[in-house]
Amino acid sequence: MIRKIALFGQTYYDDIQIYVSELIELVKRHKIQLSIEINYKNQLVNKNLVSESTPSFSSQGTLDSDTDVLITMGGDGTILRGITYIGDSNIPILGINTGRLGFLATVQKSEINKAFSALLKGEFNCVNRTLLSVQSNPEIEELKEKNFALNEISVARLNTASMIGIETHLNNIYLTNYWADGLIVSTPTGSTGYSLSCGGPVIDRKSNSLVLTPIAPHNLNARPLVISNSTEITMKVEGRQEEFLISLDSRILNLKAGTTLTISKANFAIRIIELQDQTFYETLRSKLLWGEDTRNRK
Repeated sequence: MIRKIALFGQTYYDDIQIYVSELIELVKRHKIQLSIEINYKNQLVNKNLVSESTPSFSSQGTLDSDTDVLITMGGDGTILRGITYIGDSNIPILGINTGRLGFLATVQKSEINKAFSALLKGEFNCVNRTLLSVQSNPEIEELKEKNFALNEISVARLNTASMIGIETHLNNIYLTNYWADGLIVSTPTGSTGYSLSCGGPVIDRKSNSLVLTPIAPHNLNARPLVISNSTEITMKVEGRQEEFLISLDSRILNLKAGTTLTISKANFAIRIIELQDQTFYETLRSKLLWGEDTRNRK
């Protein structure tokens, strides 16, 4: 039974007003409680789509724990930002794709009524998606609260043409020192994102694996490496510059060279809602245009 829904979007555009209005009207019609992320709510208030009295949330911990589902309006980036409000609360997330590619936000904006009906009837699947967590030595204040990522955690050079050296250990066993623009540690979910664009493999979302994908490696024999998701990955970055970048999905921080990072599978997962007629392989075919070969046409 769906009694309470939360809504999150990053930016409101006039060309999606019809879809936002449709969703809000469905929520009202079925007398479901609605809470909206504060910045998105303010945008909707300015467009007279919701009232000032509509409940809101602003950060992890301010979203009611008894929320039945968080709905995002946007693309995959909106879902990645949306999980920071969920954290380890176990609230499932449903993405309505008003963006472009949509590997995570798989419900098309024209399917809102269909998806809402499926939610009410319980005709959906909740798929657990692996998260990564990171700790740093010395400890970084910004990594204490939101130290997790759904797609990938990556390190990269900062404002320089010089490559960086990334000394990498797996379960305390030395692997190599990557000389590159950076290194990506990707989950199966993130294997169709940044890692894929850097030559990494596509991995089934149910695989208990992670991928190490170097970014423009100067070691020409350095290739993406698939490892068990029980592996603890330790990195230490050195280079000519005093700082480098670490990104957790879309969240980016500057860290001092010489900082040690320890990356591992997080102790909680994110639950992604998928409609029952959706499959991972159908998404691959449609989003990556697999099967567009004219020989496959019937």
